[in-house]
Amino acid sequence: MSAAPAPHESASPGEFSGLRALVTGGASGIGAATARALQGRGARVAVLDLHPEAAPEGTLALRCDVADAAEVRQAVDSAAEQLGGLDVVINNAGIGAQGDASANDDAEWARVLDVNVTSVARVVSAALPHLRRSESAAIVNTASIASAVGLPQRVLYSASKGAVQAMTLAMAADLVGEGIRVNAVLPGTADTPWVGRLLEAADDPVAERAALEARQPHGRLVSPEEVAEAHCYLASPRNRSTVGVLLSIDGGVTGVRTRR
Repeated sequence: MSAAPAPHESASPGEFSGLRALVTGGASGIGAATARALQGRGARVAVLDLHPEAAPEGTLALRCDVADAAEVRQAVDSAAEQLGGLDVVINNAGIGAQGDASANDDAEWARVLDVNVTSVARVVSAALPHLRRSESAAIVNTASIASAVGLPQRVLYSASKGAVQAMTLAMAADLVGEGIRVNAVLPGTADTPWVGRLLEAADDPVAERAALEARQPHGRLVSPEEVAEAHCYLASPRNRSTVGVLLSIDGGVTGVRTRR
């Protein structure tokens, strides 16, 4: 199977020219790829992350714990002030969880749901006053194929991403009348730092990686850049009729059955 295609440096130059974007969890993995892709299309980008020092060069990097409501509001307002407003919000921050229904205690359930679910509401709530002043307002949330299909040993993670998927549709219904579009990307298993850590911890990392790749019909992990392309598509002012879309970037997991 061939390697993932190289990302375009700027597939649509100027597509986001003059727009201001905010990406949570934008210092690594999918978030960093999305921040770079938005920059390449002309956007000015703020990154909210626990490790802002790792944010892509040229972004406005702000430290923010998305589990802290006060920090979220301060960081979003600071980003809007320094960028001169907000047009696009990419809710990408999140954490993983493994195990069946008995694997995680109540404290871990609360922690994962707080970071993966409640933080989306926090960021959107803080951003809405700014987005309402934009003529190209868009929110894109990062769910997962785990919100659409059953995966083994992912009960808590799946529950959190299922909530993000449901929230996306509800927010789209609430905000479409105000001209604010809300959509979500559902990545398959992606080649991210979190997946890398899972592989390192496996008894046989090579075999585990092969199993994850084989689970996706196209035979490899999804690249962060491919998910970033989807973020940009859904956020683009060229796609003003794209509302309440759940876009799977999963190599065919949700829609394709192959014979191997």
